[in-house]
Amino acid sequence: MPKGLPNRNPAARQKARGLRSSASAGEHALWQELRRKRLGVRFRRQYPIGPYVLDFYCPSRWLCVEVDGDFHDGRQERDATRDAFLAKMGVRTLRFWSTEVLNDAKAVAQSIWLACQETADVCAD
Repeated sequence: MPKGLPNRNPAARQKARGLRSSASAGEHALWQELRRKRLGVRFRRQYPIGPYVLDFYCPSRWLCVEVDGDFHDGRQERDATRDAFLAKMGVRTLRFWSTEVLNDAKAVAQSIWLACQETADVCAD
């Protein structure tokens, strides 16, 4: 695993502060499942890395979780660029549709928990 992430961009940090108070319904529902180490690891919400703000980030597992809403339709290229940037940093990205989270946040949290278990082996090395 890489030793550290790039310095956080001041503009991204400011944007993250604003996003924390205006979470989508899907982000809010998933945060209820992730907060307070409910999966056994700490997640941060609206976490800035480089020029990007991640919906959720688990520093101990180098894991990013994104909740994509309908407005993400047609943004695959931008998301691919962002995911490639994060992958270069050693950060794995999981993506879920907002409707998926709203329909069954606990099942999404279970998928994230499994990813954390897989990543734990990598982070231990």
